[in-house]
Amino acid sequence: MHEQLIKYITAHSTTPLTAAEVEMIKEIFVPKHFRKREYLLQQNEICKYAAFIIKGAMRQYSVDDKGAEHITYLTLENWWAVDRESFTMLTPSNYYIDAWEPTDALLITKADSIKYMDTIPAMRELTQVLNEKNAFALLNRVNSNISLSAEQRYDRIQKTYPKYLQRFPLHIIASYLGITKETLSRIRSQQAKK
Repeated sequence: MHEQLIKYITAHSTTPLTAAEVEMIKEIFVPKHFRKREYLLQQNEICKYAAFIIKGAMRQYSVDDKGAEHITYLTLENWWAVDRESFTMLTPSNYYIDAWEPTDALLITKADSIKYMDTIPAMRELTQVLNEKNAFALLNRVNSNISLSAEQRYDRIQKTYPKYLQRFPLHIIASYLGITKETLSRIRSQQAKK
C-alpha cells in the first residue's frame, strides 16, 4: 500500500526521498480499510486523520436542517480525504466524510503530520503544492457555482472529473453540482438527444 503513496509524493515533489524517509513514511501512515458508509469523520468531531486513498471512493458532505446532504468533495484513488479546517485548526467539523465504496486508505495523524513535516522535506513540499491546488480548485468551484448554468457545470464535471460519473450515482453528482437529481436527469436526457 505504501508504494502508491511513495510514488505520489515523488511525483508531486522535486525533493527526492531518502531511504530513511521512505521508512519513516511507512511507519507514520497507518493502513485502514473502510466499509461502504463507514465514517472517517462525523459532524462535530475534530478531524484527527488525513487519509490518502489507495483504492475506493469517499465523499465529504454536510446535512442541513431538513436532512438533505450537500456534497462538498468527492475523492478517489490518489486523493486525500480530510476536513482541512478541522484538521489544521483542531476545531469541530461541520462535515461528515464516509466511504462511498469499500476503501483502503493510509492515515496520518495531525501530530505526525506536524512532527514529520520538517523532518521530510518532500512532505513539506507536497503539502505546499496540495494547499495551492486545493485553493485553486476551491476558487474554480465557487466561480462555477455562481457564474455557470447547471448544464455548464455538468459539462465541466464531464471534462474535468469523468471518473466521478463512473463511480458515484446521479444523486451524489447532483448534490456535488448544487442541483436536484431531476435537473441532472433532464440535462443528461437533453445531451443524449444531441
